[in-house]
Amino acid sequence: MPRSILDEAHIHPAIRAKIAGHHEDLIREVQAAVAANDVVVVGMKQNPNPRKARKALDAAGIAYKYLEYGSYLGPWRRRNALKLWTGWPTFPMIFVKGIFVGGASDVKRLIDNGELNSLLRGKRPKNTSRR
Repeated sequence: MPRSILDEAHIHPAIRAKIAGHHEDLIREVQAAVAANDVVVVGMKQNPNPRKARKALDAAGIAYKYLEYGSYLGPWRRRNALKLWTGWPTFPMIFVKGIFVGGASDVKRLIDNGELNSLLRGKRPKNTSRR
C-alpha cells in the first residue's frame, strides 16, 4: 500500500524549494550512511529503543553504523525532517542494505526469524502487504 504524501501538484510553487530543502543536510547525511553501510541505526539520546536495537544487533553479531541526533531536549525540529522523509514516527530508524525496515521491535523480529540475514545476503524482502 503506498503511503499518503501530498502530491507536488497540490503544493504552491513558491514553497516547493522550502519543503525540499527542509534540513536537507541531515537527510543527505543519513542517505550517505545508508549507501555506505549494510546496516544503519538512526537514533537519539535518552530514548531506550535505539539502545534496544543496537543491543539486539550486537547480540546477533551484526555490524552497523549508528547515527545519533540530539535528545528529548533538542534538536527535535531537525529530527522531524527524518520523520517526514521516512514516514516513520519514532526512533530508531533502521536501514538494511538500503531498505528501511522500521524500528527496534521490527529489527528484533527480523533477527529472530532469520530475515535480517537474508537481507544482508542481498535477498529482497517478500511483499507482506495485505489487501
